[in-house]
Amino acid sequence: MDLSKKYIKYLDYWVILIIGTLAIFSYFGISSAKPDSDVAVRQLIWYGLGFIIMFVILLIDYEILSQYAYIFYGIGIVLLLGLLFFVDPVKGITGWYKIAGVKFQPSELMKIFTILALARYLNKREEKPFESFIELFPIFLFIGAPLLLILLQPDLGTGLVFIAIMLSMMLVYGVKMKHFVIIGGLAGIGALILTMLYHFKEDIFHKIIAEYQWGRLTSFLNPSIDPLGTGYQLNQSLIAIGSGQLVGVGLYQGKQGKNNWVPESHTDFIFSVIAEEHGFIGASLLILLFFFLIYRIIRIGIISKDRYGTYIAAGLIGMWVFTIFENIGMTISLMPITGIPLPFISYGGSSLLTNFIAIGVILNIGMRRKPLMFE
Repeated sequence: MDLSKKYIKYLDYWVILIIGTLAIFSYFGISSAKPDSDVAVRQLIWYGLGFIIMFVILLIDYEILSQYAYIFYGIGIVLLLGLLFFVDPVKGITGWYKIAGVKFQPSELMKIFTILALARYLNKREEKPFESFIELFPIFLFIGAPLLLILLQPDLGTGLVFIAIMLSMMLVYGVKMKHFVIIGGLAGIGALILTMLYHFKEDIFHKIIAEYQWGRLTSFLNPSIDPLGTGYQLNQSLIAIGSGQLVGVGLYQGKQGKNNWVPESHTDFIFSVIAEEHGFIGASLLILLFFFLIYRIIRIGIISKDRYGTYIAAGLIGMWVFTIFENIGMTISLMPITGIPLPFISYGGSSLLTNFIAIGVILNIGMRRKPLMFE
């Protein structure tokens, strides 16, 4: 539990500065989307709690996390299983526990637990190459168990994040390209099977792909196919972003969010509100902040004192890069709509605290990047 000056001097203050700036974007975006509620203030409270959790994590050497990684992973699996058996569906989804009026989404924490556990497994292999595809089975098991439980909720968007985590960590480990080709081929076969089911066994297809998920995909391919239904949210988002033009309509002057013309404008579609009020310049600044955050994490991963830290950084990069690209992409019709929040910006306690835990871990790795003599 030592946080001496020897470690403090290696703390990446740029990361903390970036997170603080993202907090400003988050507050003004949420308060613009929900001007008649206290949601933005609650987000600041979550931010305060997040910073406290982050600094607590800095007190613990990240190598200790490796010793308990599998235990954390097991706890996460139990929490996900509990959702299926003890939680009543809300709008057909069992994704949250409700404790004292506060919603808790275990799939968010499971991302971190999975990264820690998989990083420990890869580190224990000591860079021994995967000679055959079957040797990758433990990796698929680490990712597949939580992925299956999350898909059963159902939550396809969060499930895809686990795929991104797996691929990024495999890439950094040095898994052979032929294995990635096989994975891509299997994914292609899966898509072909779903296509055939849609054409010949549509009833079975919709047991795998929910109606609302299929509606989101069709509206992504053609937003005008159902402009007042499945395509409404995307069309309104494009209107909001387009109306922002270069410099935006001004703070609290946007109409799409606060009038609820863009549904879920304070959560999944908060980028639309920011782009409408701050324009291309403001939206670009937000994206640039994310770019610098990822750059700092890559740097920490490179200078980590061991491969365990590098693998954790790789998993976090995969998680955040996919999440950011998917969230912003879905608001501008580059990606299908999913329920993935924009990290550090969208309202949500579970998501925000999970991201702060991740930031605490990555800063921890950066602080302890060099072995200290005479300890």
